[in-house]
Amino acid sequence: MVKILPADNNDIPVINSLAHSIWPVAYKDILSKAQMAYMLKLIYDPSSLQQQMLDQNHQFLILYFDDQPSGFASFSIKPGADDIYKLHKLYVLPNLQGTGLGRSLLNEVVALTKAAGGKLLQLNVNRNNKALRFYLKNDFKIMAEEDIAIGNGFFMNDYIMQRDV
Repeated sequence: MVKILPADNNDIPVINSLAHSIWPVAYKDILSKAQMAYMLKLIYDPSSLQQQMLDQNHQFLILYFDDQPSGFASFSIKPGADDIYKLHKLYVLPNLQGTGLGRSLLNEVVALTKAAGGKLLQLNVNRNNKALRFYLKNDFKIMAEEDIAIGNGFFMNDYIMQRDV
């Protein structure tokens, strides 16, 4: 059974735990161990997650499969835009990838952004991430490339993608 529920401050430990289970598998061939550790702390430290939820208005969702937290997503309206939303995160546990759970999570984000008046959903994905195929299969198109300095000499080498909602 699949449930997708909104997350709040009380769910920060769940999101943090999921990220620490997913990232080492998802990014093992893409990021150095040092960059992975830096990014996990930067993005998923409890204070950072709280700031994303409260100050940056990221809406988090947690996907439950058989009543177990199995994935998460976050999205927000793009600053300065009325009808463009940004998908910041979409992750499913490695052993459950390819089962349709990621698509369920994405469909929920699309439905929520559409209900809020969104017309476009944008995201950044690492150019070497196998998730690129997932996004292409789900109607995203590559719009541009972007290299983002994130500190400590590290960069995110991404595609910017978007789709209609």
